[in-house]
Amino acid sequence: MNNIKEITPKETHIVRHSVLRKGKPIESCHFDGDDLNTTHHFGLFSEENLTGIISLFSTSNAIFAAQKQAQIRGMAVLETHQKRGIGEALVKHAEKYCIENQVNTIWFNARTAAVKFYEKLGYQVVGKPFDIKEVGEHYLMYKELKYE
Repeated sequence: MNNIKEITPKETHIVRHSVLRKGKPIESCHFDGDDLNTTHHFGLFSEENLTGIISLFSTSNAIFAAQKQAQIRGMAVLETHQKRGIGEALVKHAEKYCIENQVNTIWFNARTAAVKFYEKLGYQVVGKPFDIKEVGEHYLMYKELKYE
């Protein structure tokens, strides 16, 4: 049984560390803005075990015209649970949360390896790849949210 619920910034660290910051100090799992009350962290639990995470930051990117934007950061699924729809469930949960809160655009910096995953969910690449120090090559991606 998979369920998604809001979690604390610190609860994200175990998944962020094993997936996104492997071999780096645990402190590298804390992102600027994690503790703001406008930032929301969601975890997907499989039988009480946290298997995937996604964080939504209330951050605007000047490239996009939308008034209300959210940035996805730290989206990760434990390697043992990848390719099971967990990442897709987390992204869809984040989109639903954004729609409920009148956010118009979701954007993020996607690792090159994740671009195809996000494209399948309707996200588009903007511009050329760029390097994030000590993390690797990324692409800026976004999606305009549609309201029913």
